[in-house]
Amino acid sequence: MSVSEEERALVAQIEGHLLLTATREEGRRAAARLADRMGWLTDTQRGALERHFEAEYLDLARTSWRRTTERGEQLRREYETRYQSLRQRLLACSLLICALLTATALLARSA
Repeated sequence: MSVSEEERALVAQIEGHLLLTATREEGRRAAARLADRMGWLTDTQRGALERHFEAEYLDLARTSWRRTTERGEQLRREYETRYQSLRQRLLACSLLICALLTATALLARSA
């Protein structure tokens, strides 16, 4: 691995950690808001509700991230396939034009 690849990997890890930490904090805040609306809960029940809600929030976020990643990969593959097809068509058209120009030049020269 070159230095730039190692740096990119480190940055990606740091970004992942920061994203996960931020998502956990969002889950905690959302859990606390939900528990605040349920004033009849005991402290034990409130803690359990907050833990379960936070865990579910994080699972949903991970599922969303995974789906986004999969869709991004799918779109990348589709784009690359389309790009290759367009590139091949452009090359074929270019070769055809070159052949036509060459044939025209040869015909003009022989006449």
